[in-house]
Amino acid sequence: MNTYIDPESVWPGSETGKRRSVRGGVQPRSRSGKAFAATWWGRSFLEAIEQVAEPGRLARGRSYARSGQVVNYHLEPGAVAAEVQGSQPRPFVSVLALRQLRDERLTEVVDLVRATPGMLGEIAAGALPHGLGPLLLPTTASELDFSCTCPDSAWPCKHVAAICYVVAERLDERPGDLLTLRGIALDELIGSVQQDSGTAHTESADLYGEDTPLPKLPRPDFHPAPEDLDAVLVRQALRITAEDEATAESGLRQLRALYRLLDE
Repeated sequence: MNTYIDPESVWPGSETGKRRSVRGGVQPRSRSGKAFAATWWGRSFLEAIEQVAEPGRLARGRSYARSGQVVNYHLEPGAVAAEVQGSQPRPFVSVLALRQLRDERLTEVVDLVRATPGMLGEIAAGALPHGLGPLLLPTTASELDFSCTCPDSAWPCKHVAAICYVVAERLDERPGDLLTLRGIALDELIGSVQQDSGTAHTESADLYGEDTPLPKLPRPDFHPAPEDLDAVLVRQALRITAEDEATAESGLRQLRALYRLLDE
């Protein structure tokens, strides 16, 4: 049976190989037992990473992200660079890179936005329509790159994997940052879409947009509250007021049913 040996544990100067605790690191919303990413974009980004990355490193990276080992990070066109604290005195410098869209791929994005009514308005308002997913999300290993100053040669190592989970949670709140990661500036995208003669004519005739129909408001992904709660604690709370276990279980089912009704 092959046994995995963490390269950090044999790195000179490391006696225990245990990660060092971090004060003031990036604190994720996900805690033990809870899935990372709560929206379609966050989940889809992680699914894309999971298709090409080594599962063991991803699991350890998820643990690193949960414990706040990502000291800080910076998102820029085409990459996310971060300091991630491992077992060494100084944090490792880790980079998650996405291929920037150019030429035909960028033209596809512009054409899709131009051809879809209301899509440009959603993007300008800070939302990111799911229809752009096939063009923006990485679909092959060739669109991704991982690098780190740690001694682990895995692709990715756990330090870069931790960045992936932090980025997924950021996309929950700011999905438009995926445009930045793909090298697409929002103002340039808007300008390229509006180069269409029909759009230009409409804007010149209605400078203040009084006759322009407003795009539909983005509909947030529904996430039932019980899924974000600790199931053990919920059951304990129900047992306090319930006569028996069957009554507590019935109460939990009714609670879930009520939240499903809210989404209808």
